[in-house]
Amino acid sequence: MDSLARRDGDTYVLPGLATAHSHAFQRALRGRTQRRARAAGSFWTWRGLMYALVERVDPESLYALSHFAFVELAMAGVTAVGEFHYVHHQPDGTPYAERTLLADTVVRAARDAGLRVAMLRCVYERAGYGRALEAGQRRFVDRDVDDALRDVDSLRTRHAGDPCVRVGLAPHSVRALSRPWLEAIAAYAREHTLPVHAHVSEQRREVQESLAEHGLRPLALLDSLGLVDARFVAVHATHLAPEEARLLGAARAFGCVCRSTERDLGDGPGQSAALVRAGARLCTGVDSYANSDPFEEARAIELDERVRAEARQVVGEARLLLEAASAGGYAAIGMAGAEAADRVVLDAHDAALAGGPDDADEAVLWGAGPRAVREVHVDGVRIVEEGVHRGYDDARVAYERAIRRLAI
Repeated sequence: MDSLARRDGDTYVLPGLATAHSHAFQRALRGRTQRRARAAGSFWTWRGLMYALVERVDPESLYALSHFAFVELAMAGVTAVGEFHYVHHQPDGTPYAERTLLADTVVRAARDAGLRVAMLRCVYERAGYGRALEAGQRRFVDRDVDDALRDVDSLRTRHAGDPCVRVGLAPHSVRALSRPWLEAIAAYAREHTLPVHAHVSEQRREVQESLAEHGLRPLALLDSLGLVDARFVAVHATHLAPEEARLLGAARAFGCVCRSTERDLGDGPGQSAALVRAGARLCTGVDSYANSDPFEEARAIELDERVRAEARQVVGEARLLLEAASAGGYAAIGMAGAEAADRVVLDAHDAALAGGPDDADEAVLWGAGPRAVREVHVDGVRIVEEGVHRGYDDARVAYERAIRRLAI
């Protein structure tokens, strides 16, 4: 099998790299939620800190946070992003006069950064079965599922003319949606052949609550409603039962592995080896922006499984892992094949890559990082030159101004 990366004189050249799961506004949380602020911390306490940010964000700051997050991704070698977008409404839950204002703002931020973007419009109904909404969640929730699907219609129409924009659906999780809403989402996605991304079994509590409400684990419930097919992306899939990994494999669905975030939140060790053995496809996601390094996300798939297995080469070879960060991510966000039109150029003499092995995939997977990125080209346009994004300084200044204004 040919290498994904190739050595070209003083450089390594790669096709485009995709992060298939992003919450761009969460870039503002880096360094602010990693510290331990109380005797015990968990995903759920982190979520409370994230909600505090959600309540402060407005369209102007959302653009600044997202634009800088995407500029940083570009400088790390990312050319396409799947934005799992769930901040839709005003802080009290009232829709904006233009209902898709915030989604369009994030799309604009990605395109201004030069990236391809899939706007994965999140659908969110409730806090959980029998749970009252928390303040931050009011911005996520729609009055009914038809409102959310009309927003998807609007987004599809508005961005139909841009080949670098794709629109998909993101039922947030089985925790956040009832069976009737999930059924409506499944029918709409089938009718319009859209990618569908959902958080799946990220936390053990999510599995327990699904069993209590439905008598089914999350993935089994989604499959029973017709959502699990070759366009389905199970984000995290941290706590799958063996039969659920086989279910994803039989459907040729995706597992989106976000190891930097999963480590940061204490989610668990992941299921990458089981997914690959079952025939599922892999992609990677930067998720909460605890890290913006696509190479680390790719190699962490293997390294974290080695810790679990106490063995080496558990998931697969370098080619498979780089494909998860490239072609796998593009396919997962509905842009299959477009990675070939994009290009990432690395400095072969960067300290991390100097003297690497003849196998270009091995050299890049195990050595490369954002510092080695020299050029990034998206759809024929060079957006990073000599390691610096064309709009970095302005994006950084606007981001830092937004951080000060948000006072997080």
